[in-house]
Amino acid sequence: MQEKAKQIIADYFNEYGKVPGDKPVGTDHVHIVWFCKTLQNWKALAIVDLMKGTMYYEITHNGDKNETYVDVYKKCNNFTVQ
Repeated sequence: MQEKAKQIIADYFNEYGKVPGDKPVGTDHVHIVWFCKTLQNWKALAIVDLMKGTMYYEITHNGDKNETYVDVYKKCNNFTVQ
């Protein structure tokens, strides 16, 4: 499941995220930062370690329909609240 998520993100990044002329990335550049499986469903949050701006990828697998969905988010800000 996690390897499938990594491959989905590597394929997506190679298609839409990399700079033209760069070498394609493999699954070794994709890191799963959170993973959860419940019954036949699973969800993973991932990042690609080569990006200059942090993009987060949310991969959700619906086991009932055997469909996998990907949402892509860009980190906008990080601040401390006291």
